[in-house]
Amino acid sequence: MADEHGVHTDPAAIADLVAVAETEHAQIKADGSVAGYRGARTLRLGVELRRQLRRRRTQFALGFLAVLPFLLLIAFKAAPNQGSSRSASSAFVDLATSSGLNFAIFALFASASFLLVVVIALFFGDTVASEASWSSLKYLLAIPVPRGRLLRQKAVVSGILSVSGLVVLPAVALVVGLVWYGDGDLISTTGESLAFGAGIARLAIAVAYLAVYLIWIAGLALLLSVSTDAPLGAVGGAVLVSIVSQILDSITALGDLRDYLPTHYATAWSDLLSSDVDWGDMVRGSFSSLAYGAVFAVLAARRFARKDITS
Repeated sequence: MADEHGVHTDPAAIADLVAVAETEHAQIKADGSVAGYRGARTLRLGVELRRQLRRRRTQFALGFLAVLPFLLLIAFKAAPNQGSSRSASSAFVDLATSSGLNFAIFALFASASFLLVVVIALFFGDTVASEASWSSLKYLLAIPVPRGRLLRQKAVVSGILSVSGLVVLPAVALVVGLVWYGDGDLISTTGESLAFGAGIARLAIAVAYLAVYLIWIAGLALLLSVSTDAPLGAVGGAVLVSIVSQILDSITALGDLRDYLPTHYATAWSDLLSSDVDWGDMVRGSFSSLAYGAVFAVLAARRFARKDITS
């Protein structure tokens, strides 16, 4: 049969095309997604974790945290023995090497104010910005991975890597310290001592506090990561804010205003070295960090949800 333009048409073929179109239309939901699509099945944690573990920056960061105790051990062994005329710094080194627990605590002291900040900022600040810099972010969203899920999955994986780093450093330091300096008591700078079992518990609490305290860095780095396509800018920005906050915290003229700085309670965990622990500063430090982290996380989610992704 021919139409008015002289084109031959087959009613059966037309009916088949209409049926296919109706079927395809029925598979499209009201939100534009195709039947069978599940946003919760995209970018699973295992997949993202394996992606991040294969990255050189992850391997280097975790590897360096594991190697650092050995570098400290070499530094202690290479330090010259000055006999009875020991300086204050030499006395502190002696305290750090008095037992395996003291060595692990010293490793935390040496890294908490800067190195751990850099590592956390690296894991959270690089996660989204790196995808944008590689021009792969738009393809992840085109799969489509819902924006909220993508940000959440990446934040969870970054948190897993961060906690792993926080555990690796003191764990390796403790093993190295036990091998070289024995399982003696944990001795504080005030001369108080804690038995080995109690010292292990205090070390674990110190690591847990640092994990909570560094949440504000994680939130800030994540916010910067969704705000720029330059990973170094996000990481460096978070570290810079931490350094500025530490400088301001050292200015006593600011008085009580320093209590509102995110780094004011950075060393509150040192109270754990005393026999009678004053939990006040650690509670205030945890609340401060959680508050800052929550604000930064909300801003990051809001920014990412509204951002025009072009890379």
